[in-house]
Amino acid sequence: MESIALPLSYNDGIRRFNELYLAVTRAVAAHTAKAAFTDPAFMSRLDVVFADLYFAAVDASNAHRKIPRAWAPLFELRNTRGIAPLQFAIAGMNAHINHDLAVALVSTSAEFGIKLNRGSAQHRDYTAVDKILGKVQNEIKERFTTGIVKDVDIAFGKADDVFANWSVERARDNAWTHAQTLVAIGGNRFLREQFLTALARSVGFAGRALLLRTS
Repeated sequence: MESIALPLSYNDGIRRFNELYLAVTRAVAAHTAKAAFTDPAFMSRLDVVFADLYFAAVDASNAHRKIPRAWAPLFELRNTRGIAPLQFAIAGMNAHINHDLAVALVSTSAEFGIKLNRGSAQHRDYTAVDKILGKVQNEIKERFTTGIVKDVDIAFGKADDVFANWSVERARDNAWTHAQTLVAIGGNRFLREQFLTALARSVGFAGRALLLRTS
């Protein structure tokens, strides 16, 4: 993430999301180091697979290849004037959590040969991260409303309202449900492709709505 940010301009929307992602990753890592997961290997692998999907989108952009549909709004509008910094950050979270996390869950659970049942050890660990995210939420808010992106209030009103309207916990819960749906579809390639296309389309639509110019 640090290497991704280096060549990007100060106002680049990808840099805005990347900064948020890096800040959250560091904060969560500090808390999870003290946490006792039932299946730490699964959680660690999930983090890697999940992050790799963002890196793949960045690589596609750098190589001038087609951007994944869920990420397209952020990459297409990354240099558009009149979009507040926090809009870029949340649009990235929208693409990464509402689309990529379900894909990462399916891939990781298949790799470990486990089922994505609610109430399972892996699901309990997964929801425990929600509590950790809650603990670091105020820290991240402070960073993104009084630090280098303090201009967000000019275009977007109270930053607290923005965060309140986009719930990470709810998005992560939906991602688990989407992953369960993909598992239930099983080997039906047509239905899997249709579901993923519809999911990417809806996430992309939300991303464009989040990136409407505010000034």
